[in-house]
Amino acid sequence: MTGTGSGREGGRSLKQRVKTAKKKTVSQTRWLARQLNDPYVARAKREGWRSRAAFKLIEIDDKYHLLKPGARVVDLGAAPGGWSQVAVQRIGPKGRVVGIDLLDIEPIAGVDFAVMDFLEPDAPEKLRAMLGGPADIVMSDMAANATGHKKTDHLKIVALAELAIEFAREVLAPGGSFVAKVLQGGTEGSLLTDLKRDFAVVKHVKPAASRKDSAELYVLATGFRGSKPDKPQDDEQD
Repeated sequence: MTGTGSGREGGRSLKQRVKTAKKKTVSQTRWLARQLNDPYVARAKREGWRSRAAFKLIEIDDKYHLLKPGARVVDLGAAPGGWSQVAVQRIGPKGRVVGIDLLDIEPIAGVDFAVMDFLEPDAPEKLRAMLGGPADIVMSDMAANATGHKKTDHLKIVALAELAIEFAREVLAPGGSFVAKVLQGGTEGSLLTDLKRDFAVVKHVKPAASRKDSAELYVLATGFRGSKPDKPQDDEQD
C-alpha cells in the first residue's frame, strides 16, 4: 500500500508528537515513533479495526481457513477486540464468538464478552455454556507484560501459551484448531512437540503484519484429536 502524501503528513505529526513527549523514556519514544510510522496502524484506523493485530489474524485465516461459517470461536485475552471483530465477520450470523479478558471492552456486535480469568477452574465449563457447545477454534493474541529482558519475556509468553493450550484441550471439539502468539527464543519448539500429541498438523507462522524486527511468531495447530479420558487407576492392594 502506498501513499506519499500521507507519508509527508505523518512525518509532520511524528515530529510534533515526539517533540512534546520530553518526559518519555527512550523505549517509549521509540514505540511512539514506530506506531506513528506503521502503515497497519493507520490502516486499522481507516477500516475500523480496533488494533493492527486484526491484520495478523486476517492473513493467517486467508492462508489456513480457520474461521469457517457457523464456527464457535473463543478469543482469549480479547481486549481491545481486533481479533473478535475479524472472527465475527468471517463466521457469519450462524456462528458464535465469545471473547474473554481480565479487562472490559467496548461491545462488538455479534460477540459475547465476559470479564473472566480463563485459568479459573470453572472457566472451561462457563465458556462451553456461552458457546452452546464445544469450540471449533481457540485463539489467543495474549502477551504477558514485557520486562524488557528478552529471555524473561520469552519465557513468560511461552508459559502463557502453554496455559492457553491446556484450556483449549478442555473446550475444543474434535477437529478443532488453536492459534496463539509466542516469541522466538529457543523454547517455543517445545510447544510444537506438546501440541503434536493432540493435533494432526502443527506449525509456526509469521504473518506479514508482524513487524520484521519483532521476535513474534504464532503457533498454529489444526485437527484436534479430542481429549482422551484419564487412564483408570488400578485398585490399591491391601
